[in-house]
Amino acid sequence: MLRRDPFLVSCSIQVSSGFDGENTENEKKKMKDTKKKKVLFICTHNSARSQMAEGILRALYPERYEAYSAGVEPTEVNPYTVKAMDEIGIDISPHTAKNIKVFIDEIFDYVVTVCDQAKESCPFFPGKKVIHKGFPDPSQLKGSEIEILEGFRETRDEIMTWIDGAFEDVDRE
Repeated sequence: MLRRDPFLVSCSIQVSSGFDGENTENEKKKMKDTKKKKVLFICTHNSARSQMAEGILRALYPERYEAYSAGVEPTEVNPYTVKAMDEIGIDISPHTAKNIKVFIDEIFDYVVTVCDQAKESCPFFPGKKVIHKGFPDPSQLKGSEIEILEGFRETRDEIMTWIDGAFEDVDRE
């Protein structure tokens, strides 16, 4: 039976240095060169929801947005996240989990928290506009592989629907 474990992790920006990954410097260089609106998606571990959001926004609106993701306590990208995204033709396999500290000196047009824990821990993260839209954490699911993957698909689809509506005309305001 599919069930969610309680989310017991305390989110604190000062706790973890995280896995910044080797792509961090390349991402920071791209940020300085782009005229696109910059969006940072934040969640606790940067393993599922924020990674999905980054990949989806990049796929839906590549000409208008440069998307990034980070976590307050980054771990690693969940393999189910990669699989669920691959099913819809979005390859996030090169993504790495990053700590929000990597982006602390950057200015974003939009900072989006996609989990309640990150919203509570990072209300001060800089952005011209801060948005919160919480989604269930699929990495907390227990059950068979099929049940867990289905939970990741549901979260992915919720995120895609929200991003498609929220970012379709947001830069035309």
